Amino acid sequence: MPLNLPNLLTWFRIVMIPVVVGVFYLPRGWLSPWEANLIACATFTAAAITDWLDGYLARRLNQMSAFGAFLDPVADKLMVAAALIMLVELERVSAVIAVIIIGREIAISALREWMAQIGESKSVAVNLLGKIKTVAQLIAIPMLLYHDRIPPYFSPQFVGTWLIYRRGADPDLDAVLHEARRPARLPPRLTGRGHTAKIRLRSRGNSSVGRAQPCQG
Repeated sequence: MPLNLPNLLTWFRIVMIPVVVGVFYLPRGWLSPWEANLIACATFTAAAITDWLDGYLARRLNQMSAFGAFLDPVADKLMVAAALIMLVELERVSAVIAVIIIGREIAISALREWMAQIGESKSVAVNLLGKIKTVAQLIAIPMLLYHDRIPPYFSPQFVGTWLIYRRGADPDLDAVLHEARRPARLPPRLTGRGHTAKIRLRSRGNSSVGRAQPCQG
């Protein structure tokens, strides 16, 4: 396990998860509700920034590694799942929306893992639209964590709720649809000489359809 700066930032993102959750369970009187909201919001925002920073530094410093590629999406999903569960507990997000988002993240991760095993990882690479959706989600969650209105008119709760519900309603299965549109390929066992000969014979037989046949009689 290489301990370089990008991987340390990813570990930092994981370590911040108990802070985001635990701040709401401190004994009464230690923090006011506004202070708890502010700390959770600031902690999540700092962790979200490292989501971009660790990848940038890994490319810039040429410190990319297989372990970092594995740990980065795990840290992202742990952070988002923990925050959503906390928001459900605080009654700021519907449990249905949280289940949809978390379940979809797990499904897409499983798809990418499977495609990587069969050598088709590029087919489910994250595109620009997917990155925009992720940014919208990472904006919505800290707004919902902050919750309180910012005078005179700005309501983080309203904006965050709109973004997270929009995110929940988005299927976001571009990778699945992209793979479904790919042409089907024959399994390796069907590409031998015998199968090729059968295809040729079948093609010759089909090619005779529609041709004029000599009359018998």
